[in-house]
Amino acid sequence: MQILTPHVYWAQRHGEIFLRVELSDTKNLDISLQENNTLQFRAQGHGAKGDNEYKFSLEFLEPVRPEINHKSTQRQVDIKIKKQEERWWDRLTLQEKKPLFLAPDFDRWLDESDAEMELQAKQEENINKISVESRVRKDPYLGLKKGYLFMYNLVQFLGFSWIFVNMTVRLFILGRDSFYDTFHTTADMMYFCQMMAVLEVINPLLGLVKTGFFPAMLQVTGRNVILFVIFGSLEEMQNKSVVFFVFYLWSTIEIFRYPFYMLACISTEWKLLTWLRYSLWIPLYPLGTVAEAVAVIQSLPIFDETRLFSLRLPAPLGHSISFSYTLQLYLVLMFLGLFFNFRHLYKQRRRRYRSRKRKVH
Repeated sequence: MQILTPHVYWAQRHGEIFLRVELSDTKNLDISLQENNTLQFRAQGHGAKGDNEYKFSLEFLEPVRPEINHKSTQRQVDIKIKKQEERWWDRLTLQEKKPLFLAPDFDRWLDESDAEMELQAKQEENINKISVESRVRKDPYLGLKKGYLFMYNLVQFLGFSWIFVNMTVRLFILGRDSFYDTFHTTADMMYFCQMMAVLEVINPLLGLVKTGFFPAMLQVTGRNVILFVIFGSLEEMQNKSVVFFVFYLWSTIEIFRYPFYMLACISTEWKLLTWLRYSLWIPLYPLGTVAEAVAVIQSLPIFDETRLFSLRLPAPLGHSISFSYTLQLYLVLMFLGLFFNFRHLYKQRRRRYRSRKRKVH
């Protein structure tokens, strides 16, 4: 096999030398720096003369550091060498006559003045980066905050997962009969999860999360009205099938939302989980609101009959004002809340996937 010399292209900066060797599919690559400041290159590959063994040597104009960085691709071999001193060279090799196989790499070529401007820009960028980092105070409690948020989301995920699995298993075993005892089998866990959810209103106020206070308050307050006021205080509502649909829709949403936030605490992302987090609410939130509205409407005659939570009036004004009037007003507010939450979640989804598209482009 004939030993040939490949085409080599070079460029420089004040502190570095770049070499591009036009040799594809390289094998047995050997690059070394000799004591006389000479670079030795030998490899088998496909070059200007086909598949052969290629080699060359370059004795540099001035000393370079012994460390050599190189990267082989399907088309070429890129070599990066650092100069011993950061200064501009008049030429690459010690001999004044340029070797025949050597040529300027115009893709990377810069004049000395342009290289100085590039170097100055990099130095300014590093100075600005250091100054910005120095102004940003590191939070000494960041690890503690992330640990708290991770554990909170983990506990909520486990709680709602228990509810979801319990209801799903009972549905497959008992069929429609499971609709009517949902409250008695899952209420304790739902009480626990929804009382814990009050922390989602407190966390934004303490600056622990970036989520807005108002959307969290709307969701937590709305659910707790349904759970504690409608279902919890009226035994007549606890055996109705609407409880099943409300609890099932709530738990379906949360078994994807809480693990998403849990993984975010440890800077981890699963693409499928992210998509479910930002897409599943589109059908489930309106369905959940409809189910909650059905529960409120079914409770109205019960509150009228039992007079529970009614507002007693002085004798001249009448007996009392039924709590059902308050719930009728709440029905209107419920759908307004759905509009605000829907808009908030839509903005989150659009912002999320718009930023991802920018990264891809």
